[in-house]
Amino acid sequence: SPRLHVSYEAARLRGNPHAPITIVEFSDFQCPYCRAAEATVREILAKYPGKVNLAYRDFPLRGIHPHAQEAAEAARCAQEQGKFWAYHDLLMANPPRLDRHSLIADAQSLHLNEKQFDSCLTSGQTAPAIQRDIDAGNGLGVAGTPAFFINGEFLSGAQPIAAFERIIQADLASTRQSAKMAKQ
Repeated sequence: SPRLHVSYEAARLRGNPHAPITIVEFSDFQCPYCRAAEATVREILAKYPGKVNLAYRDFPLRGIHPHAQEAAEAARCAQEQGKFWAYHDLLMANPPRLDRHSLIADAQSLHLNEKQFDSCLTSGQTAPAIQRDIDAGNGLGVAGTPAFFINGEFLSGAQPIAAFERIIQADLASTRQSAKMAKQ
């Protein structure tokens, strides 16, 4: 498969930033398939500690998920207070709770500065960053969620762990081979 360059924000990276394998996920907080894939991604990160990391990119499917955009904006507002992943995990754990009241309640449960969070969410200041993620995803051929790029190799949808491991194990073997050849 062709490998694509897929950028991401370091602030939205989970795991070792120097890991040889980076999974970039384009996701939607209201997407049931994204929630289904969440368990697989967590399992992968646990199985390959230090070797695999995860970067998150927004791809709210506004046409079919009416709360996805605001949930993405709320997660970015939580990011401003250093709590992106904690907020992400709450949103993925509570999918029916994506209305504005629930988004604010989730921020309160994480002890975010409520005034700052509400101001951020009300202003819409994070919308341009979300649009940049959507545009990047569209440019890479993303048409739905979840969409994964494992070291640039595209994997579409909520795939079984074996689909991820096939790519990860091949890349880790290639990394080991390259390191071995460099020592010779």
